[in-house]
Amino acid sequence: MTGKSSISPSKISILKLEPKKSPTQRRSTETYELILQITAELLAEVGIGRLSTNLVCQRAGLSPPALYRYFPNKYALLHELGIRLMNVQNEIIEQCITPDVLLNPTENLQPALVKLFLDTHRVTLESTAGPWVTRAMRAVPALSDARIESHREVTAAMFEGLSMLYPSVNRDELEIAVRLSVELMYAAIETLFDDPQLDTMRVANSTAWLVYDMYARIGIMAARPAV
Repeated sequence: MTGKSSISPSKISILKLEPKKSPTQRRSTETYELILQITAELLAEVGIGRLSTNLVCQRAGLSPPALYRYFPNKYALLHELGIRLMNVQNEIIEQCITPDVLLNPTENLQPALVKLFLDTHRVTLESTAGPWVTRAMRAVPALSDARIESHREVTAAMFEGLSMLYPSVNRDELEIAVRLSVELMYAAIETLFDDPQLDTMRVANSTAWLVYDMYARIGIMAARPAV
């Protein structure tokens, strides 16, 4: 068995990423979860390039057919890990951008954005190979659609509240601002993974102020009377 993938980069974009089947019995569920857990552990140890289904089978004590019953390739494994991580990350939004924040944004919005940043950073670190899964979702072309769709969901969730906060702002302009703020926060979190010497709290505060200032600017612009 080899640790190298036999799939060329040119074929990644057409790979099937959805699991072949969902487990229905306790034993199959345990096998399914074991495969994902071993994949995450190996990803943290060897990285995206060296990860392979053969390595997962070796570590899990499974035959390749047992793995392929659920996942057609290593990118399907990464896809499932990414979806799970992003779902956990997305749940944080409604815990941070609350009605109280929107009722008093001058005092509460920037601290709420800091909390959103820190909580997202924390749950990613607490997830096995969370930083590596995050990198994979950006680095592997086949996984980009899932990452983009997740960011769209985050944008929609934040836009819903912020559109009430800034009712006079053009909706298209606000949606773009929200999407950019989402990308900025995730990029800053990834920067912390790449350079752990950076101070997490300082990065969180600086990022939150950048996002807050962007929202405040478009709110001020919308409030100006037409000339």
